Amino acid sequence: MSGPTLAEQIAAFAVATTYDSLPADVVESVGMRVLDTLGIAVAAADLDTSRAARSWARDQAGGGPASAVGVAEPLPANLAAFVNGVLAHSLDYDDTHLPSVLHPSATVVPAALAAAQAHGADGRALVRGIAIGLEVCVRLGMAGYDTRTKNSTFFENGQHATSICGAMGGAVAAAVIGGASAKAITDTMGVAASMASGIIEANRTGGTVKRIHCGWAAHAAISAASLVEYGITGPPTVLEGRFGFFQSWLHGNYDPAQVSADLGTAWSVPGIFVKPYPANHFTHAAVDAAAALRAAGVTPDAVRRLTLGVPAPNLRTIGEPIEVKRAPETGYMAQFSGPYAVAVGLLGGHGLGAGLEDYTDALAQDPARRALMAKVDVVADAQCTEIFPHQFPAVLTAELDDGRVLVEKVLTTRGGPDRPLSFDEIVAKFATNAGRQLDDAAVSTLADLCRDLAGASTMDALLRPLTAIDA
Repeated sequence: MSGPTLAEQIAAFAVATTYDSLPADVVESVGMRVLDTLGIAVAAADLDTSRAARSWARDQAGGGPASAVGVAEPLPANLAAFVNGVLAHSLDYDDTHLPSVLHPSATVVPAALAAAQAHGADGRALVRGIAIGLEVCVRLGMAGYDTRTKNSTFFENGQHATSICGAMGGAVAAAVIGGASAKAITDTMGVAASMASGIIEANRTGGTVKRIHCGWAAHAAISAASLVEYGITGPPTVLEGRFGFFQSWLHGNYDPAQVSADLGTAWSVPGIFVKPYPANHFTHAAVDAAAALRAAGVTPDAVRRLTLGVPAPNLRTIGEPIEVKRAPETGYMAQFSGPYAVAVGLLGGHGLGAGLEDYTDALAQDPARRALMAKVDVVADAQCTEIFPHQFPAVLTAELDDGRVLVEKVLTTRGGPDRPLSFDEIVAKFATNAGRQLDDAAVSTLADLCRDLAGASTMDALLRPLTAIDA
């Protein structure tokens, strides 16, 4: 073996990256993602799966330094990370990186916050750790992106890249916040790789297990960093080795340059897409296209037929089987329905254009919405397929009763680099989510803390108020 391994290169990057060396847009982006993640976690607190996660964590706990949303008593760091990670990913409202199609913050942020509390770290250490952890997560995900098929090899193998790569990125974040050496960071990746997991069959046939994936990844991240502190070590060739991460998950089909090229100089973090709507990201352009029709004066009763054109790889997620997508039984199923997204946009939604109030079991079964969804076909569109997966575009064609045919094209995804959300829009999203449990003063205080996250002396002011919510 000549030269440093990929894990050793990541560790060297992590140690060399100081808070002061972080680009300004990376620092701002981290604050936005912490605020966004916490708001989503608060909004998800009253789900049955969230209650189950909290109950499980309480039953395991023996006290600790860290805070979890909706848990009054302090928890061990790995269990706090588990609870917050479960909540952060449960509503499919968390951010997305393209074209890797993974959700980095739902694991990295909960792991980093728990590590910061465990180590008494300040805001500068937290921002640094999250920035590095997100970058590692994204780069590992991109290593599994196949440019020939324009798809994630993780996904094709039935693997949840979000939790698999998230465990690795979260572990690096936790180790960095804990002040680990380059050797210890390498070991942490070596240990975390044996804990990283997640399969996505629940997307196809049901079950709620996917909601715990990011929580379990955050738990693994904290546990791996902690085990290394106790003396457990990992292989330096954990990523590219004969029996390493990329061979085990991707069967050797990966691009090492995605991990190491321009590491420390080119940052992926600011380009991670923030979700304006609480649904599968593949459906967002459909909401926007239908909203454009509504703005043009189109009403549901004037529509004879609607054809939603999407990238061919998206069909199986939001368009098949079409009879199911036209009649979702639950709000959760509606989050993965192209026809339902069209209905939300055409009828008008809450928040930034579609909010949690628009994805309920009752609305999924509403006869008027189902009548509108029955008019929607979802098909592969060549232009959308060409653009995918760097964007999740949609072309919506409306055939009206008066004979007119209107076409709305949405070729860039809102919340991404081409159509970014401002910090104020993130605050508005946070207010809608966290405002379900917190008063206006608390929402404003937490938003201000995240605007200047680096200025925080501890994480208590940010996290303690969230432990008292009634869920």
